[in-house]
Amino acid sequence: MTQTTHSPSKFLMMEDYLAHDDGTDTRYELVDGELVEMPTESQGNVDIAKYLLFEFAKHLPIALIAIATEVEVSGRRAKSRLPDLMVHSEESRTALSGEKRAILLRDMPPPVLVVEVVSPGQENRDRDYRYKRTEYAARGITEYWIIDPEMQQVTVCLWVNGQYEDTVYQGDTSIQSTVVPDFNLSAVQILAFGQN
Repeated sequence: MTQTTHSPSKFLMMEDYLAHDDGTDTRYELVDGELVEMPTESQGNVDIAKYLLFEFAKHLPIALIAIATEVEVSGRRAKSRLPDLMVHSEESRTALSGEKRAILLRDMPPPVLVVEVVSPGQENRDRDYRYKRTEYAARGITEYWIIDPEMQQVTVCLWVNGQYEDTVYQGDTSIQSTVVPDFNLSAVQILAFGQN
């Protein structure tokens, strides 16, 4: 992950971030007021996210499944995350209608599920397992899935009474989801798509 160069005394507000255009296709997250360039995903991670998109589409209306949709979260300063995959509620999808940019601001309803596929490296692990977990919980997102090709596991964080309770899935055990109740794939089936 590479941080862009900004004057250390100038932190971006959400309005600045929304107006930011450096003329490139570079993907950024806003982390505590600073633009952080997101690295290019590995083909394995892209394949896993794409596979899940098609699997979710078997159980949910396609209009509720999103890629490249950001979500504003809480932080010391302005912060926005770009999950690998997202499932909207009817309300969060409606809130984006007519908007110029696919970003769920804090005054909009949250999505019901976000998926992150962990990239190699301790910094990426910390970001997905620690920071994003806390941020998505604070946003009240019903489920947060952490798909970890290196550990060969899928962690489903389920929102229960104001906090996440985690279930780790490995091997052939079917993943249980409240958002996608008929989902019946195992961690090994999902992770196999990152190895093709």
